[in-house]
Amino acid sequence: MSARVIVVGSANLDLVVTTPQLPKPGETVLGDHFRTVPGGKGANQAVAAARAGADCAFIGAVGADDFGVQLRDNLTAAGVDVRGLRSVDGPSGVALIAVDHAAENCIVVAPGANAALTDLHSADRAAVGAADVLLLQLEVPLAAVTQAADRARAEATTVVLNAAPARPLPDDLLDLVDVLVVNEHEAAVVAGMFVDEPAALLDALVTLVPRVVLTLGARGAAYADRHGTRLQVPPPAIDAVDTTAAGDAFTGALAVALAERGGTLTATTAPAVLRWACAAGAACAQRPGASTALPDRAAIDALYAATYGAEE
Repeated sequence: MSARVIVVGSANLDLVVTTPQLPKPGETVLGDHFRTVPGGKGANQAVAAARAGADCAFIGAVGADDFGVQLRDNLTAAGVDVRGLRSVDGPSGVALIAVDHAAENCIVVAPGANAALTDLHSADRAAVGAADVLLLQLEVPLAAVTQAADRARAEATTVVLNAAPARPLPDDLLDLVDVLVVNEHEAAVVAGMFVDEPAALLDALVTLVPRVVLTLGARGAAYADRHGTRLQVPPPAIDAVDTTAAGDAFTGALAVALAERGGTLTATTAPAVLRWACAAGAACAQRPGASTALPDRAAIDALYAATYGAEE
């Protein structure tokens, strides 16, 4: 049976413009190219998980507009089960994204229909309970995120939370998280300590959750748990084109690697899991776009093998 991953999260249509440099406050700059790309952290991570080989389902909401049709079609085309994707009155979520020539980006999100995902239906709860891994983010109301995590805990489904966008988190949600995935900015917000030292951030976060994966961009990723494990893996060396969805590719692949290992992450399995996730993020950054850049399993495996050697 394939690894079973279920994602509860957002779906947005990304409105993307490339530009020589990102604008400063109050500044107008001329862009090069414009395109629309299906996105949203939840939908991106669902597509990433499906392309990485999981049997993936998605729970979310889109609006009664053309954007909603595009978002649903994109998930279906990637092989994602969309029976949990509800349609609601009003507009779908959108993200306004600027990407500069150095592959850096800035993003503004208007949640739209995503704000309507305030609870789970009975079929949604059953789907969460049947999965190996539940993958969550913070672009939908916290009530739905917590409800999904609570159901997962009751059914022994591993809970992975990508705490993005960054925000302080209540104890009742943190208590349900098995693996927290954050970048350095998100880690500082969740930990409530604004330092740029990864070791200090990991030490603080493992007092809140049992396992932490810290993404470090060009420095790879680090892992810590309450058993005293601390490790860091380097990323593949690539020429980045667009980093917009690299974090989602990383997180989706991480969820798949966890699901394939029965939902467990240990000192023994963490190095291979983090390397494979880093390979997914790097493969994504080599292509422009969000969901259109998310790599398939063959691309991840090829970059993994080229960088780290034979799969462990």
